[in-house]
Amino acid sequence: MKKLLINGGKRLTGEVTISGAKNSAVALIPAAILANSPVTLEGVPDIQDVHSLIEILADMNVKTTFDGSTLVIDPTEMVSIPMPSGKIKSLRASYYFMGALLTKYGQGVVGLPGGCFLGPRPIDQHLKGFRALGASVENELGAMYLKTEPSGLQAARIYFDVVSIGATINVMLAAVKAKGRTVIENAAREPEIIDIATLLNNMGAKIRGAGTDVIRIDGVEELHGCRHTVIPDRIEAGTYLIMAAAAGDDVLVNNVIVEHIEGLIAKLEEMGVPMEIGEDSVRVRKPSGRLKGISVKTLPYPGFATDLQQPFTPLLMLADGDSTIIDTIYPKRVKHIPELNRMGAKAKVTSDIIMIEGNNQLDGAQVAASDLRAGACLVIAGLIANGETEITGVENILRGYADIVGKMTALGADIRMEEAEETD
Repeated sequence: MKKLLINGGKRLTGEVTISGAKNSAVALIPAAILANSPVTLEGVPDIQDVHSLIEILADMNVKTTFDGSTLVIDPTEMVSIPMPSGKIKSLRASYYFMGALLTKYGQGVVGLPGGCFLGPRPIDQHLKGFRALGASVENELGAMYLKTEPSGLQAARIYFDVVSIGATINVMLAAVKAKGRTVIENAAREPEIIDIATLLNNMGAKIRGAGTDVIRIDGVEELHGCRHTVIPDRIEAGTYLIMAAAAGDDVLVNNVIVEHIEGLIAKLEEMGVPMEIGEDSVRVRKPSGRLKGISVKTLPYPGFATDLQQPFTPLLMLADGDSTIIDTIYPKRVKHIPELNRMGAKAKVTSDIIMIEGNNQLDGAQVAASDLRAGACLVIAGLIANGETEITGVENILRGYADIVGKMTALGADIRMEEAEETD
C-alpha cells in the first residue's frame, strides 16, 4: 500500500512530456498475440496496467521484453489456457483477450474484468458482436466461455445499440480473420480505435473506416509481426494541461496530438486560460485575471472526454461563479466529490449533475482515490490546497499515469510517495 503526500501552494513551471496512451496500449498488447511472429510496440507507458498484461501473457507462454518504453511481444510459442480468474480479472482491458483468443484459437475462457468501478459497464455489445460472427458465448460463475464452430468465425453486419470503445475494439479483433467482409455500424470514433486498426493493418489486416462510425473489415488468412508506435495519451495530456491551468505559471506540455483534446482546450479557453498551441505541444501561462465558471457535458469523442471530467473538477473550484458537470457517459462517476468536500470544497451531486460553487479555498486533508481519474483529480486538488494532502488508493493512480511523481517534481510540485501503514 502506498500513499501520496502533496504540499500545496507551489507554482509549476517547466516542461513535461506525455507518455504513450494507456487506453491504446491495453488493447494493442492483446492484439499483438494475433501475429505469427514478434511485434514491437514503441512508446508503451510504464504503468501498472501494462505490467499486469505482461504477466497475463507470461501465463500463456508469450515471451516479452520491456524496457519501460519499448515492448517486444513474441507469440510464436503461445499456448491457449483457460483464464477464468486470477490476474485476468484485475483490469478491465483484459476483456480484449476475448476477441483475440476467439480469432487465434476459436475458443477462450476469460474471467469478467475488473478495473475502476464507475457504475454499470455492460459488455452486452461485445457479446452481441461475437454472436453475430458465429461464436457461442456462455457466462459461467463470472467467466465468459467463448467458442466458434469448426468452420470458424464468419463475417457479419453488426450495429451497436450504444457507442462503445471496448466493443468496437473487441469486435475488430474478432473479425480480422473472419471469412468475408464484416461491417461495424455505430462504431466508436476515438483515436485509440484508429491506433488499434493501424497496428492490425501493419500486421496484414484489411480494416477501413477506423475513426468513422462505419468500419469495414475484410478477413485475412494470416497476421504477421511488425513495429508500431503508440499514440500519445490524450487523457494524460489533458490532466497536465488542467494541472498547469490550476497551479502553473508557465508550463509546456510536449508530445500532444492537439486534435485529440480539442474538447478540453475549448473549455479551458472558455474559462480564460491563456494557451499557445504548437504543432505537438501546448504551452499554458498563468491567467491574468480570474477564471470563469462554466458548464461541462461529457460526450463520446470528439466531445469532452469522460476521463477528464474528474481531473477538471478542482479547476472549476478556482473560478468566479458556479459551474456544472454532466457526465453522459458514466453518470455515476461522482466518487471524487465527497473527497473534495473533505478538503473544504463546496460541491454537491443532484440527479447525477455535479454542482460546484466557485471561489473555493481547499485545505489539505486525508483523502482516498477510489479510481484512476478520481486519483488525478485529488492530485490536482492537493496542488491548489493549503497545507498537506495525503492520498491513499495510489495503486489506482499508478494504473494509468507513468512516473507521475517524477514528472510533477520536475515541474516544481512538492510531492512524494511513501508506504502507507497497514490498517486492520
